[in-house]
Amino acid sequence: MNNLVESQINKFLCGREIIERKVLSKAFNIQCEKVILDTNQTLIFKYYINKIQKFNSIISETKSLNFFSIKFSYLFPSIIFSSDNLLIMDYIINNNIKKNNYQELLSKEIIKIHSVSNEKFGFDFDSQIGGLRQPNKFNTNWVSFYRDNRLNMIFEIINKTNPMPNPINKKIETLIKNLDNFIPHNPKISLLHGDLWDGNILFNDGKLAGLIDPGGYFGHNELEIAYLTWFKFVDQKFINNYSNIINLDNSYYEYEAIYQLYFSLLNVHLWSRDYIKDVEDLLYSIRI
Repeated sequence: MNNLVESQINKFLCGREIIERKVLSKAFNIQCEKVILDTNQTLIFKYYINKIQKFNSIISETKSLNFFSIKFSYLFPSIIFSSDNLLIMDYIINNNIKKNNYQELLSKEIIKIHSVSNEKFGFDFDSQIGGLRQPNKFNTNWVSFYRDNRLNMIFEIINKTNPMPNPINKKIETLIKNLDNFIPHNPKISLLHGDLWDGNILFNDGKLAGLIDPGGYFGHNELEIAYLTWFKFVDQKFINNYSNIINLDNSYYEYEAIYQLYFSLLNVHLWSRDYIKDVEDLLYSIRI
């Protein structure tokens, strides 16, 4: 913890003492801790270990939480304190115990989020995913938004840092050039959580306790559905419940893998080169 963050925490505590502290995660130069105070208040401290990146994901997450808390205050943690380097939030009690109906519970809340619409794709500010900046400049065309701000964005980052094998790169280049032949041009515009994987979906004693780490923007709802199915957190039960309210396009399964490719490329860059095999499998299923 740097001196600035330590000073901000001490000022926030204002004489209260920390009696228990547990590191929940440490990644992308950001540490997340569960903290219990002598007043029995449990909080989350999230801070930069050493701020070096130009993009500030702490600020981005704070803005996203402020936005989602206005519309879904019961679902997202409340912000207690925030600065450029530190975010302090309420702790959402969770034990990861799910019951057989967990997909139904989750689908009901995701439907509520996805039902919020907008005139354009994008957002008022850039969002974060894994500490990485997701550009959100507004666009009326979904193909352009997904191509430039998502798929090509992460592809270029990988090419600049540690390129994948050339045969894979050639297939991705072909897909990007011909993307308008594969995905919808102007689907219904929906509010997205932005980073909806199982680590950000909290359950407690069988109930959906809340969602954390939003990196929100307005996009195609099916992109978020593809993310959920990609890491197999949901299956046909979720799809059926969701589709009862928000229909999936008849051609969804023809381009599902194209949406999943974005998240697989993110994992190649952010987590492990082992995901290159997953990228290869997705490209095979797309038949590029």
